[in-house]
Amino acid sequence: MSIHYKRILLKLSGESLMGDNEYGINPKMLNHYAEEIKSIVEQGVELAIVIGGGNIFRGLQAAESNIERVQGDYMGMLATVINGLALQSALEKIGVYTRLMTAIAMDQIAEPYIRRRAITHLTKGRVVIFSAGTGNPYFTTDSAAALRASEINADVILKGTRVDGIYTADPEKDPLATKYENVSFAEVIKSKLNIMDMTAFTMCSENDMPIIVFDIGKPKNLSKIVQGETIGTLVK
Repeated sequence: MSIHYKRILLKLSGESLMGDNEYGINPKMLNHYAEEIKSIVEQGVELAIVIGGGNIFRGLQAAESNIERVQGDYMGMLATVINGLALQSALEKIGVYTRLMTAIAMDQIAEPYIRRRAITHLTKGRVVIFSAGTGNPYFTTDSAAALRASEINADVILKGTRVDGIYTADPEKDPLATKYENVSFAEVIKSKLNIMDMTAFTMCSENDMPIIVFDIGKPKNLSKIVQGETIGTLVK
C-alpha cells in the first residue's frame, strides 16, 4: 500500500494524554497513541513527534503560583520530557524502536538534539521524540513542532487534537460552527482561527509547511491520513 507522506512530524498536546483524567497520563490513551503510531511506522513512514507538557505543568499557569515566567517555562519543558519518556516506553513495549531527544542536556535519560543525528535515526526507521520544546522560554511546543518539522524537512505537520478539524468557531461551544476541509494560511490569519500560536503558524507559512488538524482520538485516523484520505482540515 502506497503512502502519501514519507516523513511526518506529529504534534501531540500534553492534554491529549490525560484522557478523562484531570491531569497526568492516562494509560489507555498512552497505549492508544502507541498503537496508532506503530500502524504508520509499519507502513514505512519516517515519524518524528513533538509532545506538549500541559497535562503536568503549563508555563503560562506559573504566574498564578507566583513563579517567574521563565522558570515556569523551564518547568513546562521538563514536563514534556516526562511525557516523552512515557511515550518512548509505550512504543518500545510494542516493538517500535525510538529515540528520545531533548533540547536541554540531560545525558542520562535522552540524547541531545542534533539535527543530523535526528535525520539519521529517521532514515533508519526509528521514531524520534523531540522533547523540552525549543530549549528556550517564551516558545510553545507548537513553535518547537514548526521548527523541528522545517529542520528535518518533513512533508507535513499532523496536529492531533480532540476535534476533527478546523471550524469557523469552537464546535464545542457553537453548534452552528462549520468545518473547513481546506484552508489557506492567509484565511487562517484573516479569520483569526485558533490552530497554533502565531509564531509557530508564521514559521509554517514562511516555510510552506502544510498542517493537517485532525482528531487523534479516533482509531485509524492517523493511518488514513498517511494513505492519502481526506481526514480533518488541511492548511496550506
